[in-house]
Amino acid sequence: MTEPDAEAASGALLNRTKQGRERILCAIREAAIAEFSRHGFKGASTKAIAERAGLTKPQLHYYISSKEELYEELLYSVLNGWSDAFTFDADSDDPKTVLSNYVRKKLDYALDNPGLSRIFTTEVLGGGRSLGKYWPVAVKSTQQKVDLINRWIAEGRMRQVDAKLLLMQIWGMTQHYADYGVQVHVMLGLAPDEPIDRAPIVRELTSFVLLGCGLAPD
Repeated sequence: MTEPDAEAASGALLNRTKQGRERILCAIREAAIAEFSRHGFKGASTKAIAERAGLTKPQLHYYISSKEELYEELLYSVLNGWSDAFTFDADSDDPKTVLSNYVRKKLDYALDNPGLSRIFTTEVLGGGRSLGKYWPVAVKSTQQKVDLINRWIAEGRMRQVDAKLLLMQIWGMTQHYADYGVQVHVMLGLAPDEPIDRAPIVRELTSFVLLGCGLAPD
């Protein structure tokens, strides 16, 4: 084998190794989301996560150092996802557009990541002991939105509302469809694995929020 051929073969082997590792890490992540979202941190076990990922427990610990580290990684992936998804539209200063887009993005993230959403909710219900580093960031991000809403109110562009309560109501309404997915499917007459039609939910939630703010929905 010539030197270029050897280099090509070595590169191909490294690429296959990298792809294999990425597949295993993806399987571990999906298994961990399923276990933590169903049982919380205390109820989930590395044995169950390994079995769900198709690995032995020693194999799992080759890729992760501990259950705590894996849980924190998943928990903060939710928070980072929210930070990216739940910004107000920087390209618009129109209350109707900004709030409408915010409701839609919040619902999309919840329905696209139901397991992660439930992990966060379960952590909060358990006292939020792993969220200490998150709260200052969340408070700062929320205050920026509150300041903008209050400016719109002062300018007479929307009805007087409590901006913080408005945001928390949007969080609760949108996250309901992920955290209470079983109930949602039953009430909508859907099979357990049947996709939820988001369009009417977005339409209703957006209209509810805009009318509450004294803004006419489209």
